[in-house]
Amino acid sequence: MAKKYAFLFPGQGAQAQGMIKDVCEAFPEAQKIVDEVSKITGKNVAGLLWDTPQEELNRSDNSQLAITTASLAIMAALKTKGIEPSAAMGFSLGEFPALYAAGILSFEDVIKVVVQRGTIMQKVCEQIAEENAGNAPGMSAILGLPPEKVEEIASKIDGAYAANLNSVKQTVIAGTAEGLAKAEEAAKEAGCRRTVRLAVAGPFHSPLMQRAADGFKVALEPYTFCDPKITLFSNVTGKKVTEGAPAKASAVDHLTHPVRWTDEEKVLADLISSDKDNEWVVLEVGPGKVLSGLWGQTELGATLACTPVNTAEGIQAL
Repeated sequence: MAKKYAFLFPGQGAQAQGMIKDVCEAFPEAQKIVDEVSKITGKNVAGLLWDTPQEELNRSDNSQLAITTASLAIMAALKTKGIEPSAAMGFSLGEFPALYAAGILSFEDVIKVVVQRGTIMQKVCEQIAEENAGNAPGMSAILGLPPEKVEEIASKIDGAYAANLNSVKQTVIAGTAEGLAKAEEAAKEAGCRRTVRLAVAGPFHSPLMQRAADGFKVALEPYTFCDPKITLFSNVTGKKVTEGAPAKASAVDHLTHPVRWTDEEKVLADLISSDKDNEWVVLEVGPGKVLSGLWGQTELGATLACTPVNTAEGIQAL
């Protein structure tokens, strides 16, 4: 039975100082990716990955480029072992390495697009913080309620929006300070286990990021999004992506719409379960292991693990 691989790419928040240094030392192909990104951007990307203080690395304009580079470098290392994806999906920012993996964006274009996305989002977050000093919009994780219940709660509260449908046990909401407070209280009344206000720069994946979406739409105009060459799933729809044009539209909508990760996981699980001719391997390709944990909470995840791949040792073990 042949093996097929599904690549899951992590999003913003996965960054850590020093990430993939061992991968680049062990795999020249990974180091080549870092060097090529430096040439495209004019930045010292190795320094960004390995020497940048964590607080500075956490900025959207730094973390988005760093995480994307790390994911693409790991993918290049995996390719040397004959491991390439037959299906791909990415969480939030992770959609961009997934677009590259699927052949929708070229290597150079995906780097340029991610740089512009990070720059635009950082600027808008700074504007929002300045405009709402001491009372800035943000995000909160609701633990212990199904995502559809959290969506229902948020839909009834002004300034609250379901933003990340992470798992059957965890949904993140975005909103104004007042909207978040009301949604957290309503979630507690509905029986949630707890709420956790997140240390993020802005109300991502909600209508409050419309300015960023407007700017990103203009930035994307020169870029061609080709049709996917492998199976690809969308955060915005939670379904397969079959053409480049909708993928381009979703890249913009992505900033103001929720990440329907639970829907994507189900569609991927259905694909794997229905394929009786191949053995599927699910890999988290990039820094961190958040997506592996979320996959483990799915029905299929109980029998088919998602393996985080972000070290030289982990790649060599495959």
